[in-house]
Formats: sequence, structure tokens, C-alpha cells
Amino acid sequence: MQPMSPEDTREIAEPEPSLRAALEAILLVVDEPVAEVTLAQVLERPSREIAETLRELSAEYAGTGRGFDLREVAGGWRFYTRAECAALVERFVREGQQTRLTQAALETLAVVAYRQPVSRARVAAVRGVNSDGVMRTLTARGLVEEAGIDPESQAVLYRTSSYFLERLGLRSLEELPALAPFLPDDMETLEEQPK
Repeated sequence: MQPMSPEDTREIAEPEPSLRAALEAILLVVDEPVAEVTLAQVLERPSREIAETLRELSAEYAGTGRGFDLREVAGGWRFYTRAECAALVERFVREGQQTRLTQAALETLAVVAYRQPVSRARVAAVRGVNSDGVMRTLTARGLVEEAGIDPESQAVLYRTSSYFLERLGLRSLEELPALAPFLPDDMETLEEQPK
């Protein structure tokens, strides 16, 4: 028996997935809609063929009553939960995300929300304690994100994310309640006092 040449081993390799399977696999892992042209480049197929297959898949999913839809939105394609399944998915997600923020995390988030963009050092100065760990937690949960670098101190600046607004049900930061009614009258002198 003769040893196999590299050409022979390529013939035995697993067959390429179908275009439909390849599109499903890619779209299953995306966080935002993917353009047809991007899919065509990655899969090395004509854009027309990609568009046609995406529309077929979308119609098939809608016609069979699956728990998800394939939709074309914002210039690309992505899987979405069907509207009639939204309440079930929301309940599932909520039950898995019941860990509440600690008092320290809530205080830190408030400082970031009202003082943004703000450095970790400034957050610590306002709170009177080191907030590095809490900032990492808020960043990991997607409530806070980097907002650039302070030109004077070279410190990383942080701001609240769009997810923060979404979780609070706000359209913009202007909808945050005013802080003035909750602050003592002599706030300036309080901030200047050493701790």
C-alpha cells in the first residue's frame, strides 16, 4: 500500500458546508447586522447568490413558525427572536441576570452618570474610596465604557454606555433626574474638605 499524497488527503477532507449552512453559522455568532457584500467576500460567492439565499432562509423561517426570524435591518442581516416569543426570552434572561448591583456599584455608576466623562481617580475622589474593582465590574457588565484619554493626566476616561440608557429606559442622559434636590446646600465646601 502506497502512502497518501497531500492531494489525496484533501479529497478525503470533510466536504464544504452548503451556502445555507455557512450563512446560518456566521449569522448565529454576530452581534450586529452583517452586510450581504461582507458575507459574499467571506464566503467567496457572488453577492446576488448571497442575497437570494438570505431571502429564502428568511421566508423559510417565517413560514415554518420558528422561534426566530432572519431580518434585513440597518444595511445587513441578523437573527432576531420572533415577537410572540419575546416575553419568554425576556423572562429567561431576567431570571439568569438577577444579580443586583452592590451599593458601591450603584454609587460608582451614579458618579460616572452625572460627571462623565470621568477618570477612575475622580470617581474615587468623589466616593472617598478606591473604585477600581467596581469600575471593572461595571465595564464588564456593559454599563460603563471607555470614553478616551484625559489630555492633562493621561488617565482613561469613562462614560455610561447605551446599554445603561436602555436598562434605565432613558432615551438620553438629559432624562436623568436632576441631582440638585438631593444634594446638601453646602455641596462646594463638602467637596473641598479633605477626607
